[in-house]
Amino acid sequence: MENTSYWLLFLSAAFAINIAPGPDMVYIISKTIAQGRKIGFASSLGVCAGAMVHVSAAALGLSAILATSVLAFSVVKYAGAAYLIYLGIQALLSKGETFEKVVEGTEVTPLEAFKQGVLIDVLNPKVAIFFMAFLPQFIRPGMGSTPFQMLELGIIVILMAIVVEFTIILLAAQATELFRRNRNLSLWLDRILGTVLIGLAVRLALSDNLSH
Repeated sequence: MENTSYWLLFLSAAFAINIAPGPDMVYIISKTIAQGRKIGFASSLGVCAGAMVHVSAAALGLSAILATSVLAFSVVKYAGAAYLIYLGIQALLSKGETFEKVVEGTEVTPLEAFKQGVLIDVLNPKVAIFFMAFLPQFIRPGMGSTPFQMLELGIIVILMAIVVEFTIILLAAQATELFRRNRNLSLWLDRILGTVLIGLAVRLALSDNLSH
C-alpha cells in the first residue's frame, strides 16, 4: 500500500508538471502548427533530450553549482532569455508565414528542430534547479543509491513528458490546415507567439531563484 501511494503521488506530480505551459510547450506547439507532426515530434524529443541533460546533472550533483553560484546561474539564465527573445522577435517580424505552408528550401529540418528544442531546455537554469529540488523529495532510503534513484525518477518524468507532448502534437496538427488557410489568423498567432516567448524570456531574466 505504501509503495502504491508513493507511485501515485510521484506520477500525479510528474503529470501536473508536464502539462504546465512553458517555453518548451510553446515551442513544440508552434513548430507542429508550422510544419506538422514530424517537426513537432523532433522538437519534443529535443526538449526531452535537454531535460535529460538536467536530470543527469542533478543526479551527479552538478545542478548544485547553478543553485549556489549566482554567476553560473546568471550566465545560463541570460543566455536562455536571449535565445527566447531571438525566437520571439522572429515571430513578431514575420508576416504570418509561421503557420502557413513553408516555402520549399526554407523549412526547419527535424534535426534543426531537435537542436533548437535541446537549446531551449538546456539554456533554462530553472529546469536544472527544478529537478534538483523535485527529485530528492521522492528518494527512498534503502532503495538504491541516491544518484541512481534520481536518474530513474528523472527518466520517468521525461518519458511521461513524451507521452503528454506527443498527444498535444497530434491535437495541434489537426488545426494546422485551418491556420494555413487563414492569413489573418496566422498573423495574429505569430504576434501572440512572439509576445509569449518574449514574456517568458523577461520572466526568466528577472527570476532569481526557484520560487519565482
